[in-house]
Amino acid sequence: MAEGGRRIAKRWGAVALSLSAHAAVLGALLMSRASSPLVIQESEPIAVALAEPPPKPVEVPAPDPEPSPAPPAPSPSPVPKPAPTPAKARPAIKVHETPPPQTPVQPLVVAKAAETAPLPELTDAQLVGATTAGEGEGGGGAGEVDGAGGRPCDMVARLQTALRRDGRVRSAVAGVHRGKAVLIWNGEWIQSPGEEGRGLASVRQAIAVEVGFAPEACRAQPMRGLVLISLTDGQRIAFGAGAWRWSDLLHAKGAVYSRR
Repeated sequence: MAEGGRRIAKRWGAVALSLSAHAAVLGALLMSRASSPLVIQESEPIAVALAEPPPKPVEVPAPDPEPSPAPPAPSPSPVPKPAPTPAKARPAIKVHETPPPQTPVQPLVVAKAAETAPLPELTDAQLVGATTAGEGEGGGGAGEVDGAGGRPCDMVARLQTALRRDGRVRSAVAGVHRGKAVLIWNGEWIQSPGEEGRGLASVRQAIAVEVGFAPEACRAQPMRGLVLISLTDGQRIAFGAGAWRWSDLLHAKGAVYSRR
C-alpha cells in the first residue's frame, strides 16, 4: 500500500513541474513583446479603378413544365350483346280459294276428212274401141293434120312417148295401178287418194304441157270415147268422154296449165 501511494505522489509532482515550466516561458514571451516598440511599415498606395458592376442577368422564368399526358381512358369493357331472340314463326295463313265455276266444255268435233275413193279401174270390156297410139284418128272421126307438112295429128302417140320418159309419171301411176287401166279424166279430172288436187298431179301436168304446146289444129281435133295409153311394166291409164277435144284437158275442172 505504501508503495502505491508513493507512485501517485511522484506523478503529481511531475505534472506540477511541467505546468510551472510552461507558465515561465509564457510570461517571458509576454514581457518581451511589451518592451519592444510597435513599428508599422507603410505600403505603397494602390490605384483602384472603380467600374460599374455588370447588370444583373435578367432572370428568365423557367417555362412551365409540360403537363404530363393524361393516362388513356380505360376502354369500356364490351357490353355483351344479348342473344337475338328467334322470331316466332308466323302461323301459316290458310287461304281457301273458291274454285271457279266449272264451265262445261263442249268436245271439239273434228270433221273427218272425206275419204277419197280410189281411182276407178276399167275392165278389158270397157276398153273395147278405145283409141291407142298409132291410130291417129279417134273413135271413127276424120283424121286431122297439124298444118306442118300435112302430117296427121297422132296426139295419143305424142302423149304416150312423153309420159313414158317422165319418171315422176311412172312413179305416180305405179302407186295406184292394180293390174287394170286407171281412169284419170272423164270430162273433169278425177280426185286421186292422198292428193289435194284432182287427178294424178304429175300425170295431169305432163299431159297439160304436151297438149298445150301441140299445134292448134291438133288441140282442136274432135275425139269420141276413151284413149288408152300404155306405160312400162304393164301400167295403163285411160281418159276420155262421149265427145270431146284435146283442148278440153286444159280447161277441165282441176286442170292447172299456163302457156307462156
